[in-house]
Amino acid sequence: MSDLMTLVELGGPLTAIGGAAYARKAHPAAYWTTVGLPLSVARLMASYSSTMDACGLTVEPSRLRTLAVRATTRRDIRPVPPRRGLLRPTSTGMRVRLRLAPGQEPADVAASCERLRHAWGVHAVHVRSIKPGVVELRLVGFDVLRKVKMPRRVESDFLAVPVALREDATAFVRDYRAIPHELVLGATLSGKSMFLRNLLTGLAAQPVAIVGIDCKRGVELAPFAPRLSALATDPVQAAEMLPVLVQEMEDRYDLIKTRQGIAPGTPDEEITSDLWGLPENERPTPIVLFVDEVAELFLVATRKDEERRDEMVTQLIRLAQLGRAAGIYLEICGQRFGAELGKGATMLRAQLTGRVCHRVNDEASAKMALGDIAPEAVQAASAIAAELPGLAVVGDSSGGWSRIRTPYLSLADAAAICRDTADHVPDVPALERFRPHVPASPLTGPIPAAKPRPATG
Repeated sequence: MSDLMTLVELGGPLTAIGGAAYARKAHPAAYWTTVGLPLSVARLMASYSSTMDACGLTVEPSRLRTLAVRATTRRDIRPVPPRRGLLRPTSTGMRVRLRLAPGQEPADVAASCERLRHAWGVHAVHVRSIKPGVVELRLVGFDVLRKVKMPRRVESDFLAVPVALREDATAFVRDYRAIPHELVLGATLSGKSMFLRNLLTGLAAQPVAIVGIDCKRGVELAPFAPRLSALATDPVQAAEMLPVLVQEMEDRYDLIKTRQGIAPGTPDEEITSDLWGLPENERPTPIVLFVDEVAELFLVATRKDEERRDEMVTQLIRLAQLGRAAGIYLEICGQRFGAELGKGATMLRAQLTGRVCHRVNDEASAKMALGDIAPEAVQAASAIAAELPGLAVVGDSSGGWSRIRTPYLSLADAAAICRDTADHVPDVPALERFRPHVPASPLTGPIPAAKPRPATG
């Protein structure tokens, strides 16, 4: 009996430890909720003041506070840390707001994120400014990019698509109204196609005209043909379609200018300089142009091809410079995008505000994507491992950047979404002749067991 009790006493803790270790590796979210969160909360509550002091995030108390402490107690006068708000647990970590002490700024807290991470035993600490004098610490309990699970509630709007998960466990939303044009770079098997699938299927349910240029004979975009308003599968077709898009852009500008023909009684709020100021019943459908493997548009073999290339690049540059106000947006994708592609490549890249860089084959490619907007992000993009497809570094012209990863979406599921939303294809007469042919679905009914015999007279 004593041996049995000894086995139970030893086996229980060992089983609990083994189960916790297994859960931490196989089910990190469950481990965080049951074990990691209570431990981290205890560490934070017990060591908050000392940790802030060690990180240099404390200030000397005010003279009034010093006099009050000396008059009421005999305690030593200690430096004052930022005032802490309530801890708010989440499924991936926890959040806490800090009211900064006089003389502090958010950059001071951001510089100590790595120290805070080790002190409180979490995977990462991110800082976000809420308002002057108040920042939010977002503590992430485990690596949320290892196995991507999008948040249940994501605020989205027209032309805004949640397409990936950030490293701070928030959704990365591709907002075309805020960032009209974007460059997406990535080597083969880096997850670039997965990013496009999530983005395209997110747009499929919205009243948006989706146009594709896929010079790889359409192997990337052809599965989404039921939802596409136009598709070009080689440079010749692209050279025919781009002038039509430019003409559509010019027609929309004419519509805006007509609206600006100010009549005597026109209210000021009806005078507009872009598509979104037009009345809803007069507003043309927004157009999103996907260009897969943009280098194929730049490569030439003969002088005739070179002339066609120059025309296409000029038209793309015009769309990038003027398309936003006309409701035309660009999503340019490729493995590499530099001056060596040819005339106009650098000028086109300069118009692409958003940048997404997946794993690339050399540091120079990462510099092409991020070097001119966020130089410190180049090293992060160059360090992306091959065993993490879909992981990318995203940045914009503001200089901010972060790591993201897109959730897995199979090609069959993406194609099914496009078939189900085929009735959302808007009517854009100028693009009708470029509408891809969608073959009829094969019959799926039961096959008769016996072949019918012809009637004989």
